[in-house]
Amino acid sequence: MRVLLHVCCGPCAIYPADALRAEGIELMLHFFNPNVQPYQEFEKRLEAARKFSEQAGLKMIEDLHYDPEEWFRKVAFRESFRCRICYRTRLEAAAYVAKKGKFDAFTTTMLYSKQQDHELVRDLGEALAVETGVSFMYRDFRKGWKEGIEKSLEMDLYRQQYCGCIYSERDRFLGPPSRERSR
Repeated sequence: MRVLLHVCCGPCAIYPADALRAEGIELMLHFFNPNVQPYQEFEKRLEAARKFSEQAGLKMIEDLHYDPEEWFRKVAFRESFRCRICYRTRLEAAAYVAKKGKFDAFTTTMLYSKQQDHELVRDLGEALAVETGVSFMYRDFRKGWKEGIEKSLEMDLYRQQYCGCIYSERDRFLGPPSRERSR
């Protein structure tokens, strides 16, 4: 079975890649993250994904599309739905790359993170499977959270401190917006 694994960063790819390869799955990585800001952060995550890809002996398709204005147009006045928009954007790209490349399925490293909404990722992935005709492979990779962190440290991979968008960077320091704070 050939599977395309959407990769948000190197550290998050470790456990999913190991788990899928242990199942005998032929794997290819797909880096696509137009939501990451600022650009220096995007570059650090790309370099970590490249380093992981090389060390793991996995090929990686790199979609280097970076257009912050486009991203902000998508989420402007829809900030409370930004994660849905973000998940959909990245999963949709992976699904269509998987279709074009005749992969049997696609999945994502977002399913490794304890910070992501797994049900929403799963629902969007399954909807895109219907839309594209390429199966979405749901796996709960969170059980490998600690193992992935340990291996990322051994591999000396850059580890980010927030999901990627400027809103998650803000929330890291200030928490989600509240009426009190916005006055």
